[in-house]
Amino acid sequence: MFQAKHAPCAYYIRRFASTVKARPDDERELMELAANVPFDDRINHRAELNDLNLGLIRSFLQEIGSDLFEQSTQLPFEQLCEQMKIVDGPPEYLKPRNAGLLFFNDRPDQFFPYARIELVHFRTSPADDILTEKYFEGPLHQQLRNALSFIKNTFIVERVRKVPGQAEAQRFFNYPYEALEEVLVNAVYHRSYELREPVEVRIHPERIEILSFPGPDRSVRKEDIEKGNIVSRRYRNRRIGEFLKELDLTEGKATGIPKIKKVMQMNGSPEPIFETDDDRTFFLAILPVHREFHGVGIEESRDVPVNVPVNVPVNERQQWFLDELAAGRHVKAVDLCEHWKVVEKTAKRDISELKKQGMIEFVGAPKKGFYRLV
Repeated sequence: MFQAKHAPCAYYIRRFASTVKARPDDERELMELAANVPFDDRINHRAELNDLNLGLIRSFLQEIGSDLFEQSTQLPFEQLCEQMKIVDGPPEYLKPRNAGLLFFNDRPDQFFPYARIELVHFRTSPADDILTEKYFEGPLHQQLRNALSFIKNTFIVERVRKVPGQAEAQRFFNYPYEALEEVLVNAVYHRSYELREPVEVRIHPERIEILSFPGPDRSVRKEDIEKGNIVSRRYRNRRIGEFLKELDLTEGKATGIPKIKKVMQMNGSPEPIFETDDDRTFFLAILPVHREFHGVGIEESRDVPVNVPVNVPVNERQQWFLDELAAGRHVKAVDLCEHWKVVEKTAKRDISELKKQGMIEFVGAPKKGFYRLV
């Protein structure tokens, strides 16, 4: 800190190779570090001991297999909370810690406004109608699981493809669930609960965006963030991370980003994108849709048959024929002739080749039967 005569004091910090004047965000972060007590581990002076829910505590202890679960019916409530380190202070002023309220209060948003997940599903773009808008509130692990369950059941679509000459079929998803889970858990884990901003999940036809505030701390370079190489020297919410780890919702060892990239690659999806600004006011993770679902909405994706052949060279007429079958239409040689203006012999040869490759089959009697994808 430097102070010239009759001049206001100012803080200066080292940013990589330069010494620069600290901005308000820098000063706040420095003050927090100097306090040595992370926000999630601080006492909440506006809360009382009875704001912690015994039922939620016992449910948590039972799920993680803690010995405290059996003891929780005999231990005084204050002692139970002290052993879990979710309260602090002298006996005459015993108060919940923030992490305790976030996990073991039915409505943590009354202490931490916007401590929730907001999901928005757009038909085509933010300028068009919103198809779905949903808020997930309550204890952190419950809102997280509810949001993940809703996304999995509503927006995740699997497709299975049979490859001719190969016994095992290809399976892939529009978005791999493991990647989505990791991104959303990381957002809930690393966001700030001092800021009045929710975790936002924005579902577009060709990508899913998960936005949280603020971004990673300044010990991580912006170019490393964009590459997905994020190894922070400091964790914003260690207690929250400990609870999530005990619930098997996170590993807590800076493995999140590498895992997301690996799962996306294994699914055959494009690379995930990670963004922030120079001031680290936000962190945005973008999961692009699998190329096979590109240009197809969620609703349309669920109507496409799963056994769609892949990796077999076909001409444009044959591809059209396969697309028609995939859309549920019963097409024959005559339809191929009319659409492509070819003779019947050419149409039948195209269809015969598709049958030989094991891509389609004819079902039923010669006159009343129809072709379908294998």
